[in-house]
Amino acid sequence: MKLALVTYDAITSYGSLSGAEDGLLIQYLSSKGLDITPEVWDNPAVNWEKYDLALFKSPWDYFDKFPAFRAWLDRIEALGLRTLNPISTIRWNADKHYLLEVAQAGLPVVPTALLKKGTRVHLEGYFTQFSTTKLIIKPSVSGGAKNTFIVTQDEAKAVVPRLEELLADEDFLVQPFMPQIQEEGEWSFLFFNGKYSHCLLKSAKSGDFRVQHFFGGTIHPQPAPAHLLPQAQKLVDQFARGCLYARVDGVAVGEELQLMELELIEPFLFLHTHEPALENYYQALRELM
Repeated sequence: MKLALVTYDAITSYGSLSGAEDGLLIQYLSSKGLDITPEVWDNPAVNWEKYDLALFKSPWDYFDKFPAFRAWLDRIEALGLRTLNPISTIRWNADKHYLLEVAQAGLPVVPTALLKKGTRVHLEGYFTQFSTTKLIIKPSVSGGAKNTFIVTQDEAKAVVPRLEELLADEDFLVQPFMPQIQEEGEWSFLFFNGKYSHCLLKSAKSGDFRVQHFFGGTIHPQPAPAHLLPQAQKLVDQFARGCLYARVDGVAVGEELQLMELELIEPFLFLHTHEPALENYYQALRELM
């Protein structure tokens, strides 16, 4: 089989660590005898028809080119090229409206409200609704903390003009700022073909709320907390069936894991933090092939 590893053309823009993971994975899979080639998803010169399977790995600009990305998904589907994760899952996961669906299914999610495209903004009620003094506001299609606001009650009126300008083009989500992010950190649980692989805690640098390593956040490999892992597994079982990989990002609120994001398109997999991770990925891929 000929495999394509789906990436984008500025792989080092999220830091050398991010770019290195693709190379590490390709080297490992090649050492196992797999014929795998990295391909930029929106490079018009790529002949996708020559591939038997495409593995989504790092198309990290899809949210900046979302109409083109959706058109490319349609094209890949029309070609009959199988992908992991499946294209139906990619479409669902690309828009964070899915958090509302997860919540409707009765699974714990960080409280989330929707600001519809083109609507007027009245933030005051969300502070009351969420019993918070700070809000996080982010696009429903986004990544890398793009156009993400942290807003206090004193700042609410001042951000409205900029937010309404952005709302002219797309939907946004409103959530309470979760103090656990700064107090403990954000948990990430990694699964391959539905099986737990490894876990880590991501911490923001002092004075920041962004836990991503390319914003100065730090990564702390951890044994999976026994009370949180079954909750992460339940999310994967229900919403990531048939997926090569899934990353469950959430915060611990008491004994409950509240979902922040279920990453099924292009998560950094933190393969370097857990020695068996590459083999776990490979075995999952073999099962699904």
